[in-house]
Amino acid sequence: MREKDTAMAASQKLSHLLQLADQGPALRAALAEEVADLLTSWPSDYPQSMRGVCEALLAKAARDVDAATRARLRVQLYSDPGLAQRVLPRESVVQIPLSRTLVGTARDGGDLAAVLAENLGLDLKMAHQILDDETGAALAVACKGAALDRAAFSALALLTQPGRDRAHAFAMLDSYDTVPMSEATRLLRGWRGEQATSEHVAA
Repeated sequence: MREKDTAMAASQKLSHLLQLADQGPALRAALAEEVADLLTSWPSDYPQSMRGVCEALLAKAARDVDAATRARLRVQLYSDPGLAQRVLPRESVVQIPLSRTLVGTARDGGDLAAVLAENLGLDLKMAHQILDDETGAALAVACKGAALDRAAFSALALLTQPGRDRAHAFAMLDSYDTVPMSEATRLLRGWRGEQATSEHVAA
């Protein structure tokens, strides 16, 4: 009975995703992010044969979405580089590493908020809030959630808050070390969800 229930749940999920795909470009971003969620946390009792269909759906949707959505997808799929390679457009995967881009922009005095927003799928207001957080906790979450390593975070922290003393710098590093990757990813995605809700309300 349980196997039958599982098969039915998997079938209903696939049917739902296919219906989303039929809605056209307007819902392509929602489809892409929902399928990416499913693929990165694949239920152990779902049939493996269904993965191929889902990957094909995601690959097609990823070609049609805008750059901000592709940035969000890169963050979602960071834990499975092979999957990202299969489903994301080539130019979205083969790129200058995010850490080098961010650190280079900060070092050169460029518009770090704009680069952060573009690559993490955030709006400019949220990116500025992250960079303006004097504790460094928000930047730690953003960096860890986007799979940037400790060295990249350390460089960004020092470049964005150069006047801070050594104790503060160590406290910022502690923030990065103590936040679990899963929690940082969840929070980063939550920030994106908050801004999406705000945009919807404003519209």
